[in-house]
Amino acid sequence: MPEFRDIALADIRLRAAIEGSGPLVVMVHGFPESWYSWRHQMTPIAQAGFTACAIDVRGYGGSDKPHPVEAYAMERMVADVVGVIEALSPDSQAVLVGHDWGAPIVWSTALVRPDRVRAVSLLSVPYMGFPTRPFTEIFDEVFTQKNRFFYQAYFQKEGVAEAEAEKNVRDWLRKFTYALSGDAPDGAWPNDKTADATLLQGLVDPDPFPAWLTPADLDYFVHAFEGSGLRGPINRYRNHVRDFAYMQPFNGRKIEQPSLFIGGARDLVLTMFGRMDFEPLMRAQMPDLRGADVLDGCGHWTQQERPREVNERLLRWLKAL
Repeated sequence: MPEFRDIALADIRLRAAIEGSGPLVVMVHGFPESWYSWRHQMTPIAQAGFTACAIDVRGYGGSDKPHPVEAYAMERMVADVVGVIEALSPDSQAVLVGHDWGAPIVWSTALVRPDRVRAVSLLSVPYMGFPTRPFTEIFDEVFTQKNRFFYQAYFQKEGVAEAEAEKNVRDWLRKFTYALSGDAPDGAWPNDKTADATLLQGLVDPDPFPAWLTPADLDYFVHAFEGSGLRGPINRYRNHVRDFAYMQPFNGRKIEQPSLFIGGARDLVLTMFGRMDFEPLMRAQMPDLRGADVLDGCGHWTQQERPREVNERLLRWLKAL
């Protein structure tokens, strides 16, 4: 296991897993994960001559878990990442790697504080520029107004999604994780649910479970969420309007730092609003994009499902910086 360090910031304490020495690489996980989702990347990155740092995002694991919804706005997330960089690498920049929600967190940090960010890698979620309106308006128009279920709309009412998840964390994690994995068959994430459905409705508990998430791995995540609950993680989804307003002063900026994208061909993130050729859109916003690979058969949990392929690409990119 890596060394764990508590990092005291202005308004919060974050836990970071740290391994190695050298230029700082900060890895930011998504939902519903923890530092542990980077378990396959920590040692290879450290052995390549870097300080590998994987944080527990606020609301997760060993980090503080403030109650208010607004405590999870992007402004706070960016401040957290910058605070970690300043604590661990006060005299130099850091490379940022983000998966799922971690991707918007690190690209927002690169846009807001380019002075602290040396390079950016995004897993699962591509950056295609500033939206023209809050994401809540988009999914309301595309899904809710057409009486179609969308998980982020379901997450908006405080307490509802948390209660469903916390009733049986293991069952919830197994079904949610499997449905978004590359191992699940087409239709495992139902697209015919009505807007009043619940998240778990229609999801199945597979037997056997995909081999890339071992019983011990699942135990780690279950233990973490049984201890922390899901309010903090789900609160991230309740800040779309705040996030849109916060980022407006930076509209027009591009991510000029060296960048990398790794996705999965079976990741629903890339198809939930229809298939598109996203690479040209990314290159327009990330002019130093040095790779945009989509892994065949890989689902949403990119660095967990395909650690060897992800590590090869990450390390090649890191060494070339």
